Formats: sequence, C-alpha cells, structure tokens
Amino acid sequence: MTKFTYDDIVKVSESAPAKLRPGQKAWIVGVFEERPGKYFNIFPEGVVYSIEFEDGTSIEVHESLLELF
Repeated sequence: MTKFTYDDIVKVSESAPAKLRPGQKAWIVGVFEERPGKYFNIFPEGVVYSIEFEDGTSIEVHESLLELF
C-alpha cells in the first residue's frame, strides 16, 4: 500500500536535498511501486513518486521525502 495516491497534494520534506525543492507544494502525478528500469536504482527501496510543482516542472522523489501539504 502506498502512502500517497494520484492527485494528492504534498510537499517535499525540509530535510530533502536542495535540488528536490524542500518545502515546495506539488501534486502526485505518478506512483511507482514496481521499478520499471535501471533509473529507479538510484532510489532506496520503497515507493517512488513523480510529483509536479506549481510551475509545471516534475521530478521523481522517494516516499520518505514527501509529506501531505
């Protein structure tokens, strides 16, 4: 079971690296419980989410670095 689902509003944890935009509001736009490809090996085990910020940019973030907004 995932902690978040599509369209949830989240923010990146304040403890996240600067490149992940800590404290920024975003929406869940993708949920990866299974890891389709080598790209996901850069993340720790667990669920990875695609999130989209208010400016339209998106990134992938591990579940441990997200909080409900």
